[in-house]
Amino acid sequence: MITEDDKIAVVMDMVDAWNTHDWDRVANLFAEDGVLHSMMVDPVVGRDTIGARISHLGEGIEEITLRVRHVGVIDGVVFIERVDDFTYHGHSGAVPVVGVIEIGEDGLITEWREYYDRAQLLGAMGLAQDFDASGQ
Repeated sequence: MITEDDKIAVVMDMVDAWNTHDWDRVANLFAEDGVLHSMMVDPVVGRDTIGARISHLGEGIEEITLRVRHVGVIDGVVFIERVDDFTYHGHSGAVPVVGVIEIGEDGLITEWREYYDRAQLLGAMGLAQDFDASGQ
């Protein structure tokens, strides 16, 4: 049975994968039918689709550091409060984020929900329109 500490370790592995630009590892931490859902846009479903999205986004990321402020487990679900510092195509910014992560017994992420100010993120990225709408 997966423990709370195991679940936190999976999430911290994800943080490390982002911080080291290891986009394959980001995708491989998701279950085959996993879901990545920034709550203000449609969810991205399936490990391969998540991998393609993250790899494409990662092409523009020059630097990124996910600074974890708090992480814990409530009712079997991991909650992480963090600030994402990044440089994307020469534009630098910092965006506060809360992630809510469900992890299966196999230690893979079944659903990762992200809550943040989308307009703040897009402005910091220097984008005039949402990359979900423009395909950027």
